[in-house]
Amino acid sequence: MKEVTVVGQTVEEALQSALKQLQATEEQVEIDILDEGKKGVLGLFGRRPASLKVRMKADPIREAKSYILSIAAHLGVHPDIQVKRQGKKVFFSLSGEKIALLIGKRGQTLNALQQLTQLVINRHSNDFIQFQLDAGDYRKKREETLTALAKRMAEKVETAGKTIRLEPLPAAERKIIHAALAGNRRIDTFSEGTEPKRYVVIAPKSK
Repeated sequence: MKEVTVVGQTVEEALQSALKQLQATEEQVEIDILDEGKKGVLGLFGRRPASLKVRMKADPIREAKSYILSIAAHLGVHPDIQVKRQGKKVFFSLSGEKIALLIGKRGQTLNALQQLTQLVINRHSNDFIQFQLDAGDYRKKREETLTALAKRMAEKVETAGKTIRLEPLPAAERKIIHAALAGNRRIDTFSEGTEPKRYVVIAPKSK
């Protein structure tokens, strides 16, 4: 966290100096007054400058961005981050060269990075923030892939009359499968198993 110690003839003068150095507003900082200073006799004798310690307040969005960039740098990736906030929901979208390294096989790296950043962002926030991370529009493409898969598997279940168990999927992806088949009255979908090996079952409708 950025912090400076400054002195000035008055507390206000020292504060303005700190804000300039931190390139921040007063609302963005926390202030510790180390010494309020002393004017001295006739403004000259015994005068003592004011001394402050000023630091930036924790900003959950800034901390999350910094965390992601540091992890990405270790992988040799330097992404651009677009931030969108809707109430207590925050969406980060990553783009740039070698972005696939941040996605990983079937989004495993992206999902892990999302979970870790979720912890970071809420450690620096007074209120719980729901965080979602995307890279190279992967989430949308993955949703389209899973929706198509769900419909193909549902057709097989209807044709053969046999139950199909999909491979283990994260909770958010299982939700996509369930949603894609929610309107199909000829089949049932439900989840079985325990995390992280919980999977979706597509079965003929019970009579």
